[in-house]
Amino acid sequence: MMFVCSDAKPDTDPTELPDIHKWVAENDSRGRRLTGDALAPTSAATTVRVRDGELLVSEGPFAETAEVIVGFDLLDCADLDEAIEVARTHPMAREGRLELRPFADLPD
Repeated sequence: MMFVCSDAKPDTDPTELPDIHKWVAENDSRGRRLTGDALAPTSAATTVRVRDGELLVSEGPFAETAEVIVGFDLLDCADLDEAIEVARTHPMAREGRLELRPFADLPD
């Protein structure tokens, strides 16, 4: 899973950012990107918790931070090295940050 996150300090390189539509098309055609989408802003978030048996629902994101998850892409890569190569060409690698995380192998 690749989380697409904002960043308080984006890259200051003045060269043009890669085109996100080209990035999506290339990785879709290679079968490396299974799905992905942008997320609504944090103002649309709802946080759900249960504490001492009580349901707690609050508007807004769980964490108060300048960096937020703004989207995701589900990748199918042979290994971490390939996932890093896919992530480094994503426009948000310069404007934000990309967090790569494998799925956990949970016992049945």
